Amino acid sequence: MMAEIYGKRDGLCRGKGGSMHIADVDKGMLGANGIVGGGPPMNCGVGLSAKIRGTDQVGVSFTGDGGSNQGTFLESLNLAAVWHLPCIFVVENNGYAESTSDRFHASGVDIAKRADGFGMPGVVVDGHDFFAVYEAAGAAIDRARSGGGPSLLECKVNRYYGHFEGDQQTYRAPGEVDELRRTRDCLEGFTARVTSAGTVAADDLRRVDQEVQALIDEAVERAKAAPDPEPSDLLTDVYVKY
Repeated sequence: MMAEIYGKRDGLCRGKGGSMHIADVDKGMLGANGIVGGGPPMNCGVGLSAKIRGTDQVGVSFTGDGGSNQGTFLESLNLAAVWHLPCIFVVENNGYAESTSDRFHASGVDIAKRADGFGMPGVVVDGHDFFAVYEAAGAAIDRARSGGGPSLLECKVNRYYGHFEGDQQTYRAPGEVDELRRTRDCLEGFTARVTSAGTVAADDLRRVDQEVQALIDEAVERAKAAPDPEPSDLLTDVYVKY
């Protein structure tokens, strides 16, 4: 799904394939691919590039629990381990591969256990907990930068919405989503923790929400007001010109 590069100078760089086709080459975002489990092989390329060039960058790929069953995922774990690459493979396990529960598509206790077969650390973390993910990711990044090789990080998360727009989610238990919204909202958990600790004021968080909403509203208005694309635009950025 997603491949990223962490560098001290460049910050976080991301490339994603799948439903969210976003890229920013200037920031190191590797572009999109429509292949399930397509991010991990790209991650190996990133890690090999960083190793050969001697940079402190770390490749990070994001894959779902369904994508982790692809051969490309397991092959990438093996390749990264054999080549001792500075890579992190993140599995966002939300319990469903499109509409199939992980009870029916994944064998074993945790996906992170698969790391054992390739001689790399495999860590399970609560994906709803910002601070837990931050600490686990930071440890994996430090390990990669210090020459410790790749790591596998499994984030146990949940999703509120379906796999696609209009997905009725009939495969989920009655009240499942409502219960998750009530008890497992990561933003509410983050807000409660930082405000109770006095780290961030509630007014500051509300201001951030307002600023982001204003940016979204502005972008929508610009898009609606923009002229329709011309037929010639169809091939823009499709073919590379040398």
